[in-house]
Amino acid sequence: MNQRPSSRPKASLYVGDIHQHVTEAMLYNHFSPAGTIHSIRVCRDRVNKRSLGYAYVNFKRSVDAEHALDFLNFKLTDGSPIRVTWAHQRDPTMTKSGVGKVFIKNLDTSIDNENLYDTFSGFGKILSSKIACGNNGSKGYGFVQFETAEAAEKSIERLDGMLFNDRKAFVGRFKSRKERQAERFGSCAKFTNIYIKNFGQDVDEQKLTEVFSKYGKITSVCVMKDENGKSRGFGFVNFERHEDAQKAVDDMKGMQISGKLIYVGRAQKRLERQSKLKRWFQQNQARMTCPSKQLQHMSAQIHSKTKAQVKVQTLTQENAQVETQPKVHVWTHPQAQVQTLAQANVQTQLQAQIQTGTQVLTHDFTLALVSMQQV
Repeated sequence: MNQRPSSRPKASLYVGDIHQHVTEAMLYNHFSPAGTIHSIRVCRDRVNKRSLGYAYVNFKRSVDAEHALDFLNFKLTDGSPIRVTWAHQRDPTMTKSGVGKVFIKNLDTSIDNENLYDTFSGFGKILSSKIACGNNGSKGYGFVQFETAEAAEKSIERLDGMLFNDRKAFVGRFKSRKERQAERFGSCAKFTNIYIKNFGQDVDEQKLTEVFSKYGKITSVCVMKDENGKSRGFGFVNFERHEDAQKAVDDMKGMQISGKLIYVGRAQKRLERQSKLKRWFQQNQARMTCPSKQLQHMSAQIHSKTKAQVKVQTLTQENAQVETQPKVHVWTHPQAQVQTLAQANVQTQLQAQIQTGTQVLTHDFTLALVSMQQV
C-alpha cells in the first residue's frame, strides 16, 4: 500500500539584528535550550567574511522552533535585542511592495521592539516588527509587517493618533521613497505660498499686499521680523489659487520694491530645503573632500608645462649660440706644436700654421691627438 508522503513541518528561524561579533557558537548557546538544533548559519559577506547582521537557526522539530520563537524573540544576544521570525514567511517581494506594512512615528524612545510587537499583534499575524535605532538608541519611529493588508488597515484605523507613553503617535501605510517623492512633487506643482526676500526694512505687510494683490486673492501676508520688531528683509504671500501664485512668481522675478531687486519663488518647507541641500552636498562631496589632490594635479600640470617651456627656450638659446658663436682659436707656442705634431707624424700638414704662430682646432687635429695617445 502506497502511503502519501507527509510534508515535513518547517522548523527554520530567521534571526535578525544580531551584532557583527555574534558567531554560530554564541547562537547555539542562546537557542539550544529550546530544543535540538540541526544547523546554524550566520550570513557573511563573500569578500571580507564579515557578518551581515542576520542568521538562520534550523531545528529538528517545528515545535522546538515555535518554542524558541515565543520565548527568545527580542531577547538580548551580546548586548543587542534580536528579532526572530519564521524563515519561510520572509518574502522579499512582499516586503518591497509594502503590502501589509505599517509605518509608525513620533514614538517615545522608551518603546522597544517588544513593546511594538505586543501593541500590534492583536490586529493580525506579524511577520516582522522593528524600531529604527542609532548610536543613541531609538530614533522614534518603526515598522510593522503584517501577513495581510487587512490587518495593517485595521491597526491604522485603531491606533493612529493614539497615545504611546503620553505621546500622540502617527500610524499609517508605509510609503516607498518613490511614492513620497511623487507626493512631494505633486504638492510642489500646485503651490499657493510664495517666498519674497531682499526687500528693505521699510516694506511691511501692507506694502506686500499692495504689490501682489493685483495677481489674485491673497489669504495671508507675513513679513518676518527680528526680536526688536524690525523687518528681516523676507516674507511670505499666500494666494487662494495656484495659478495666481504662479503668475506672481513669473512676473515679479527680477523686479524691484522700494528700489531694491527682490527674489520671488515658491515657498519650500524645511524638510524639502534640507533634502535639496543634502543632495547637493552628496553630489559635490568628492570635490569638497579632495581639494588637495586637485591642487596637486593642477600644480603638476603647471609644472610640466613650465618645464617644457623652459626646455624649449633652452634649446632655442643653445641653437642661437651655436649659430652665432665664432670659432675658437687656441694660441700655443710654435716649438710645442712642432714637438707634438712630430710625435703624431703630421708635421707636413701644420707647417704653415707653425710659421704664423696659430692653429685652428679641426676634426683632423683631434684625430691626430687621439692617434698620438694610442701610440
